[in-house]
Amino acid sequence: MKAIILCAGKGTRLRPLTYTSAKHLIPLANKPALEYGIEKIKECGIDEIGIIIGEETGEDIKREIGDGQKFGIKISYIMQKEPLGLAHAVKVSRDFLKDEPFLMYLGDNLLKNNISQYRKKFEEGKKQAFVLLTHVDNPQAFGIVELKDKKIVRMVEKPKDPPTDLALIGVYFFDKAIHQAIDNIKPSGRGELEITDAVQWLVDNQYDVEAEVIEGWWKDTGKPEDIIEANRLILEDIPRDLTSAIIDTKSKVFGRVNLAKNVEIINSTILGPVVIGENAKIINSYIGPFTSLSEGVTVENGEVEYSVVMSNTYIENVKCRMQNCLIGKDVHIYRSGEMPRVHEFILADDSSVRLI
Repeated sequence: MKAIILCAGKGTRLRPLTYTSAKHLIPLANKPALEYGIEKIKECGIDEIGIIIGEETGEDIKREIGDGQKFGIKISYIMQKEPLGLAHAVKVSRDFLKDEPFLMYLGDNLLKNNISQYRKKFEEGKKQAFVLLTHVDNPQAFGIVELKDKKIVRMVEKPKDPPTDLALIGVYFFDKAIHQAIDNIKPSGRGELEITDAVQWLVDNQYDVEAEVIEGWWKDTGKPEDIIEANRLILEDIPRDLTSAIIDTKSKVFGRVNLAKNVEIINSTILGPVVIGENAKIINSYIGPFTSLSEGVTVENGEVEYSVVMSNTYIENVKCRMQNCLIGKDVHIYRSGEMPRVHEFILADDSSVRLI
């Protein structure tokens, strides 16, 4: 069995961060989001993955992820020049997939639990498709499924009047019949080949299509608030490790705090769960729960909590607590000590700033 990971989307809901980097490379607990999907697939016993990339961010993904050697697998890259739907991504992957069964995994998915048991159910049941679901609060935003005895009766993409709250989470097992299904569907009203239409074609033509509701949490990391929440979920399970850090006697570190090599903690308090990357410095500051600071970050005379701060950002003399923040690379946030005190911003498109 092979796998494909879909990473060709432009990440418009995460701008301005995605103007300069692929959304799939945004760090969660200081590791690119895409790597969590690769790990889940490897846990399934799959060692050959095709990553579907787009022209805008494909080179960034190639550079970060590589050929798979560091994961102990083989990774190929498949270009999807235009994001014309999930079924279209399968179509452009045909030469890679051939007629083998495969796992399709959306690159911005985050799952807590192992999915290897679902591969086993798919293979033992000799099904043509096996999809994973979860209950959601806003079914209008997802592909929604109606079930009867675990069999799919109907699928509909982003319905105005959802028949259930069971949403596709972006993990699908298929055999070669899906290629025939895709060849027999037409683009939807939004001009895309929908995977929901392809699966519905299998259902309508009496193929064996089943679904199961997953256990444990699932997160779609498509929006800034999703990134921060996904970061929180991952930090719930991090181990405490202070062995490579430099912590002075005035500092206090409580709970599950993971400090990388050459981290310096000076006259500061860290309250976990927190992860801090290499060569970061925390000076006269407070870092609170569910915070990730990437490599090279400096926080001096500041407070940061429940936030994701990316590499080489410098935060100094911010007198109020920064909370629920998603901050990109090489950002400088500071308060001037000079009079008059003013707010001064240089912000990219689609930025958001809240002042109290």
